[in-house]
Order: sequence, then structure tokens, then C-alpha cells
Amino acid sequence: MVNAIFHDYFTILNFWIKTMRISVIMGLVLASALSMPAWSAQKIKELATIGGVRSNQLVGYGLVVGLDGTGDKATSSPYTSQSMINMLNQLGVQMQPGQKIDPKNAAAVVVTANLPPFAKSGQPLDITVSAIGDAKSLRGGTLLMTPLKGADGQIYAMAQGNILIGGAGASAGGSSAKVNQLNAGRIPAGATVEREVASGLNANANSVQLELLEADFTTANRVVEAINKAFGSETARALDGRVVEVRTPFDSNQRVQFLAKMENLAVTAAESTPLVILNARTGSVVMNQAVKVEPCAVAHGNLSVTVNSTPVVSQPNPLSQGQTVVGQQADINVRADGGKVINVPRGTSLNEVVRALNAVGATPQDLLSILQAMKAAGALKAELQII
Repeated sequence: MVNAIFHDYFTILNFWIKTMRISVIMGLVLASALSMPAWSAQKIKELATIGGVRSNQLVGYGLVVGLDGTGDKATSSPYTSQSMINMLNQLGVQMQPGQKIDPKNAAAVVVTANLPPFAKSGQPLDITVSAIGDAKSLRGGTLLMTPLKGADGQIYAMAQGNILIGGAGASAGGSSAKVNQLNAGRIPAGATVEREVASGLNANANSVQLELLEADFTTANRVVEAINKAFGSETARALDGRVVEVRTPFDSNQRVQFLAKMENLAVTAAESTPLVILNARTGSVVMNQAVKVEPCAVAHGNLSVTVNSTPVVSQPNPLSQGQTVVGQQADINVRADGGKVINVPRGTSLNEVVRALNAVGATPQDLLSILQAMKAAGALKAELQII
């Protein structure tokens, strides 16, 4: 009886251990799956755009009125007065020749907007209004009707409305305070589309062209394979490392459905090219995940030169009829901070590369020279791009 009880007990215990082992293994597999990088697979619409589907920039010159004495000055911005005279003449107010206008409540501005693809007549657009004269603020101003033109000189939209400024300012007694930018603002839905732009999507009803955001033969080949696997062979073919031609249905509704499915296909993009970007003006250093470092030794030290100038006055002797002479006595101090040699190990991940560079103890400005030297020595496996 006792043996039977122990047998059942060990049987249950063994079953419980096996169950826990399976649970632990499943947990590790799930954790491994969750720890995989999510950026490895991207949708086609994140990697490419459809040829002919693009936005267009619009620009126009306009006049903002209703300012509280913060507009342009007549002396430094004569074009504002001329614009006011032209505007009044168009509204039926005849100005006398040579009559002066003080534009302190008006300002000349440039209006910009983006015309999105498939925009139709009557569609509203957001616009940005920026002063081009010496106006102190556009706060509280109203933009008068302004035509917005494209690169071909044609008018595609008309803009007008009250400007929204996200700042404030005040001045008195020669002192001033300002929060944010006061010479530029936005007008939500401040323009209306007047002319449509023909889309290149319907130029060839049998096919469209996918244009990769970054030219890469590996990514282009993987996009072709994903599309052909989903819609059948010979649906897509790569023209080069950037453009992929895709056959589409002739009917417009079926073509939209086809493109909606195609742009959501998952594609594993090619690995990024190791790249280090150096900004020589600000000393900024940016590197991507693919950067690697081979073992090398780096010595870093600082050399500082300090020059102090002290005025020296030379007085002439009494009754010598000489003149007082003021000279300069320069004191030059050169100091070289001791640098030590740092052994930089092999780094195969971004964390290891950053840890190795931090061990050198250099400032971001010093890294500009160190990274260039490491690249010349063959220790930095990345492309240097100086901006």
C-alpha cells in the first residue's frame, strides 16, 4: 500500500517537472521571439513610394494687415508701401502720385504650402506665413488674398485668413522680451486648391513603378520576391537598384485594391551601410548600428595656448618734453595635457563602439579627429560623411 502511494507520488512529481520544463522552454522561446528586432521586417510603403504620387511646393507673395504697430518700416521696406498702393488701386481707391504710406500696421510676407497628391479643387491646405521685411511681429495679423504658384508659374491655390502665432513679446524702455518666433506663423486650412495636378498613377494603366527611398539591389530583389510570391510570378520585375515595375489591373478600383494589398506586404530590408556622420560646425557625431571597430590603440592629449595681454604705461622723465606711451606686454602660456594610450578592443555592436570611444575620454569635438584617424588606420569599418 505504501509503495503504491509513493509510486503515485513520484509519478505526479515527474509529470509536474516535465510540465514545468515545457513551460520554461516555451517561455524562453517566446522571450526570444519578442526580443528579435522589430525593424527587420518593414512594409513596402515604408521602403518605397509609387512613381508619380508626390507632393508639390507652392509659394506666393502676400500682404498681412491689422498689426498693432509691429509692421514694416517705410524706409527699410519700400516694397511694403508699394504693395499697399497696388492693393488699394485694385480695390478702387486711387492713390495720388508720390503719396506716402506708413506700413507700420502691415507687413510683406511669403506664403508657402505643400500641394498633396490627388488634391482636388476646393480642398483646404495648411499654409505657413513668414515675414520678409523688418516687421517685429505678425501676431494678430490677417493675410489678404494671396495666389500660390507652382514651379511652372501657374496658380494652384488661393490663401487668406488670420495668422496663428505661437509666441509672445513685449518691449519698453529699450528692453525687450520674446518667447518663440513672432515673424512666422501658420493658418490651418488657410488656402483652397483652385487647380488640380494630374497624377502619374494613371499614365500607364497596366503598371506602376515603385521607387525605393534608398537605392539597394538587395532590397529591390526582396521586394520583387515578396510581390511575386503574393500575386504570382512575373507580377514585378526590378529595373535597377531603385525602381521596381509592378503590373497592375486595368480597372481603377481593382488597381487601388491591388496597391493597398501590395504596400502592406512585409519585406526584410537589406542591412544598413555602416555610416558615421560628422558635423564639423557643431561637433556632432552620429553613427548607425552597423558600425564596427577593429582592435587599435588610441592616444589622446590636449594642447592649449593662452595669451594674456597687459597694458604697460611708459612715463617720460620730468622736464624731458617726452610723451606718455602705452604699450602691451604679452604673456604666452603653452600647456600640454598628458594623454595616455588606450587599447580599443574589437567592437561588433553600437554599445561596444560607444563604450570604447568613451574610454578615450575625448570630447565630441575631439572625436572628429579621432574617428578620421581610425578610418585612415583601417580600424573603423564605416563610411565617414562630413556635413
